[in-house]
Amino acid sequence: MSKISIIIPTINEANNLPLLLSDLSDIQREGEIIIVDCGSKDKTIDVANIYGAKVFKSEERNRGLQLDIGAKNSKGDWLIFLHADTRLTHDWFKKINLVLNEDKNYIYYFTFKINHKKIIYRVLEILVNFRSQYFKQPYGDQGLIIHRTIYFKNNGFRKIPIMEDIDFLRRLNKKKNLKQLNLPIFISSRKWERTNFFLQALKNWKFRRRWLKGESIKSIYSDYYKK
Repeated sequence: MSKISIIIPTINEANNLPLLLSDLSDIQREGEIIIVDCGSKDKTIDVANIYGAKVFKSEERNRGLQLDIGAKNSKGDWLIFLHADTRLTHDWFKKINLVLNEDKNYIYYFTFKINHKKIIYRVLEILVNFRSQYFKQPYGDQGLIIHRTIYFKNNGFRKIPIMEDIDFLRRLNKKKNLKQLNLPIFISSRKWERTNFFLQALKNWKFRRRWLKGESIKSIYSDYYKK
């Protein structure tokens, strides 16, 4: 068994993936990197192979399915789920190693940061970290670190293309076991740069509300990715 398995779902991430894989290069001796791709048309797979990642393929564009494929093919005691457009600090592995020797019943997540200098993003960071820490509602882009026994005990990520992170965390029996690390993860600002910051936050809230009311994931997914 490896100590950790890092699982990254991808679709056309050739531009972002090399940066993240460079950040992760320190774990090669103590873990594995798993890329689960769902039909990239660019050089994503080539990049993954160059960096020595294990590559698996999903037959459909479905992030929940991709994450679960990665988990089921992993060998690590700890599973770290990351988005392809995130970045970590140079000493992340040294710091996280101290955490992984602690209680395996905790699910950890990183402190939310955005890789853009605009002041408005500092406001978003405060709001997201407050929500995560005090309401126990982190999202998948903050990175989720889960011991494999806890992951499979809670039936893992469901095969849904969106809201898979919220769905999984809502099924946990002990929300108090969610713990924020004093270690940043840097999120790409690209999804907020395409639209008004506050309008996007409102849209995201409405999507979550529709899902919680029982609307079909297919309908929400279609509206979320509507151009």
